[in-house]
Amino acid sequence: MKRIALAFFLCASPTLADVTTPGGKVIDCYCTDKSGSRIELGEQICLQVDGRMFTAQCQMSLNVPMWREVQGGCLSSSIRPLPQSLQPSGNAG
Repeated sequence: MKRIALAFFLCASPTLADVTTPGGKVIDCYCTDKSGSRIELGEQICLQVDGRMFTAQCQMSLNVPMWREVQGGCLSSSIRPLPQSLQPSGNAG
């Protein structure tokens, strides 16, 4: 029972990205994005699947790294131009 609890703790904690086998071999646990770049456990990225965008976090599930949706939609840093009625008129005074 102690081994199961220890294995769960080692694999379920998002702060621990390595799992050690009983033989002492270290297994890296991480996710990959669509370009194949390594994403560490606990990190969040924006995913687009079947035309739907959402924020997902790299997590462990049954000793397998996987993406879990944590928020619908994604944060964006795009700036839209102001509507014509809110733009400065140019004559200050």
